[in-house]
This record gives sequence, C-alpha cells and structure tokens, in this order.
Amino acid sequence: MPNWVARSMPAKADGKQQNNGASQLICYNFQVMIFVTGGTGFIGEALVRQLVAAGKPVRVLLKPSPQSPKIPKGVSLDVAVSSLLDERSLRSAMKGVDVIFHLAGSERQGIRGDLSQVDVEGTRILSQVAVEAGVSRIFYLSHLGADRASAYPVFKAKALAENFLIQSGLDYTIFRSAIVFGQRDQFTQPLAYLLRRTPFIFPLPGDGKSLIQPLWVEDMVTCLLIALDDDKTIRQTYSIGGSETFTFRQVVEIVQEKLSIRRRLVEVPPPYLRFFLFGFGQVFRQLAMSYYMLDYLSADRTCPLDTLPRVFGLMPERFTYQLDYLLRS
Repeated sequence: MPNWVARSMPAKADGKQQNNGASQLICYNFQVMIFVTGGTGFIGEALVRQLVAAGKPVRVLLKPSPQSPKIPKGVSLDVAVSSLLDERSLRSAMKGVDVIFHLAGSERQGIRGDLSQVDVEGTRILSQVAVEAGVSRIFYLSHLGADRASAYPVFKAKALAENFLIQSGLDYTIFRSAIVFGQRDQFTQPLAYLLRRTPFIFPLPGDGKSLIQPLWVEDMVTCLLIALDDDKTIRQTYSIGGSETFTFRQVVEIVQEKLSIRRRLVEVPPPYLRFFLFGFGQVFRQLAMSYYMLDYLSADRTCPLDTLPRVFGLMPERFTYQLDYLLRS
C-alpha cells in the first residue's frame, strides 16, 4: 500500500508560511521518509537538494531559534522543529521516519559551540529515539582522525558519537570524511576571507606541511546517496577523501593564485595562532570554525586515494577545478 502522510507547505525564506497552516495529503509509493539533521548547513543543504531531486520524501530537523531558518529555496520538504536534546519533541519529529542522515554538529560555531552537548549527547539521544521509533538505518558524518583518546575536542566528540551509533543496534553507515570544500564551506571561504584582509603576510600554523585531502561537497553527497541504495554499506565505516593530497601551504598558495593575491607566508607557532583566531572568532562569525581548523592541521588527515573509485565507483573532482565560487564570495 502507498504511504500517506500529512505534510505542511514549505516555509518561505523569511520564515512565514505560504498558506495559513494548511496541509497537503501526499502519497509516496513505497518510498522511505528520510530525516536529515543539519539539513540547512553546508553539506546538509546539498544533500537535501539531491534527495528531493531524486524524488525522495525528506524531513529536515530545525533547532529552535529566534532567527528565520535558512530553508533551501524552491525545495518541497517537511520541517520539524526540535533540539537534539529534547526527547519528547524528537519522538514527534521522527514519526514515520525510516532513514536518518545525521549531519548536525556544533563545530561550525567554533568556540561558541558545545561539542559535548550537541555532538555527543545529541547523538546519544537521537540514536535512542530512533530505535524507539523503529528507524531502520542511520548515516553519520564524522572526521578522519576521530578517536576517543584524542586530545582534540572535535575528534574525541566525533568518535564518542560514532560509538553511540555502533552500540545502538541501528543499521549504521559512518563516513569519516576528509575536509569538505565548496560554496558556503568553513575551509576555503574563511581562508579566502583572511587572505583578502591580511596585508602583506599570511600566518601558517607551524611549518604548514600537514597533509590534507580536500573532498568536493557534491562528491561527498554522491557517496551518501550511493550508500543509501547499497545494503553492502550497512554497518560499515568508511574513510573518504578527494583525489589529491596537499600540504596546507600548497592549499594557501592555490587559493592565492585563484584570487590573484600574493602574501608572504610566515610560519607561526600554533599556540600563538590559536590565540589570534580565538580573538578573531569572537568578532567575525565567519571565522568561528577556524579555531578548530588548527586541530585539524595538527596531523596529516588523509586516507587511501582509491577509496571512492574502488568502493563507490566515483572519481572525485580535483580541488583546483572547483574553486570558482571563491571569486563570487
């Protein structure tokens, strides 16, 4: 039998409803309801657009906020409002849900975020409610280097969240991703912002030789969609990254060339740079995550280059080919 659900009309960008609370009765033939946390974020928005384009019914979780949510324009979807820490509201939001893409986290807020509450406790509560709601499967986006013994808060929080999902009894798929780039990211765009506003010199953390493996956001989302339709990815953890590795120094040089900017790169001890970014992050919200970026650059964050072609049949885009958005920023 088809699955009938009542759905509210999508909200406009200004947060006002397009009708007076009217609802539609919509029929989805043998399709699962997909629940997305972090659906208005950088990766989440790209995922939601592709899911809807593929004809999938999607429900996005929005955290309560006095500000109007940035719901993707022109996309028809369900919206549920709840904190990850509110079990009662989550139970209501998760009615009829079959699959979860858990992308929400506080890392993007930098020093303003609460990793222990949002990333760790929020994932524990989400997984518990998902089991009670009869959710069949959950996908989680983690980081290369996630480790419960890590001295760095982000990597420790991600590993603790992974463990909750693994122990929950849900069919899970975990993606430990390299740093993801694209329009609205928290990597190349803050970097371009700093390069434009730092006169003459640009500080590098340490020697700038830590290796990273940038992954284009659309390739990240494609992997999630492929895994959704492949039962062989159930109860698997994948380390994924782009098709090339670069030192951070090389990345800065590539972005400089793209922007036609030339700064002298000066090596700065990470503790001093952390103090600098802490101050800047208090004033400029777009630099908030840069504080945690120093943790990311504290070691090489790479994985085998053949993972995406071998496991997902996908050849990742090259980093230098997908940076035109920086010219429009």
